[in-house]
Order: sequence, then structure tokens, then C-alpha cells
Amino acid sequence: MAQRKELLTWEEVEGLVDHLVPQFETEFQAMVMITRGGIVPGGLLCEALAIENVLTAAVDFPTEAEQQRAKLLAWPQFIQFPDDSQLVGRAVLVVDDVWGSGRTITAVKNRVTAAGAIVRTCVFHFNPHRSLFTQAKPDYYAAITDARIIYPWEAPRGVDKVLLDEPG
Repeated sequence: MAQRKELLTWEEVEGLVDHLVPQFETEFQAMVMITRGGIVPGGLLCEALAIENVLTAAVDFPTEAEQQRAKLLAWPQFIQFPDDSQLVGRAVLVVDDVWGSGRTITAVKNRVTAAGAIVRTCVFHFNPHRSLFTQAKPDYYAAITDARIIYPWEAPRGVDKVLLDEPG
């Protein structure tokens, strides 16, 4: 059975931000946005929360085929990550768009924690049905879903899409 898809509008995204902001009981000294999905949510939240120290982390996991060939666990490769000196002793908010399997945000959270930061995680959407972690969930989330969320910044664009959508 195909996974249900849900296309959000910018207005709905603004509603997610409005739902999240009152949840924060801590002032964060830095934010780590996970590329690419966390860039837009992180930008919106750092503005709403007045967080000035904004950092990025890029993580890659081996494909399933690569994992089968190597017969190894899926260890993340950190392509880009802030220096520990930017994290140590700080309250840090790690942001992504969706907690699906949870492995990317968990990998980033663990590395930020290892650098000596006090870490909280935040996503727009939490999908507990896909999560690989039974005892873990994001510290902050705006909505629970079982759908594949398509944010307005991910929607197909361009001349080809316009032509395809025109009635024939």
C-alpha cells in the first residue's frame, strides 16, 4: 500500500511554527540545523526564538545496497559538522523537518551531546510509525503524522511541472 502524502502550504507551515514556539521552556544559545530538511524550519525557528548562533550539520547514511555489500551496521558519515568549541557548554536546539526513522537527528544529537552541549531536538512532524527508536522521540514537535509530508519548499516547480499540470 502506498504511503499517504500530504502537501503543506506556507500558511500551514506558519501554523506549525506558532504551535512550537510556546513549547520551548529553555533559551537556546545555538541551533544546529540538519541539511537539507532542517534548513527552512531552522531558519523560521531561529528568527522566532531570536537564536543568533546558527550552525549546520550534514549527515549521510549508506544505502541499503551498500550496507548489504559491506555487511555492516549503518554508521553515519558526518559530511559537515560544527567544531566542538561552538557547542561545548551551550544549550543547543537540533532542528530537522521530520522525525521519520529518527536515525539522522539521533546521530546529530549524540554527536552534539558528545561535544559537551545540552541538547534538545525539534521537528515539524513526528512519525512514530516509522521511528526505529521505541523509547525516543523529539523533545519538541508540532504534529504527529503517518503521511509523507511535502513542504512548500519541496513542491515540484518549473516550466515542466506547469506544463504537466495544465488541462489537456
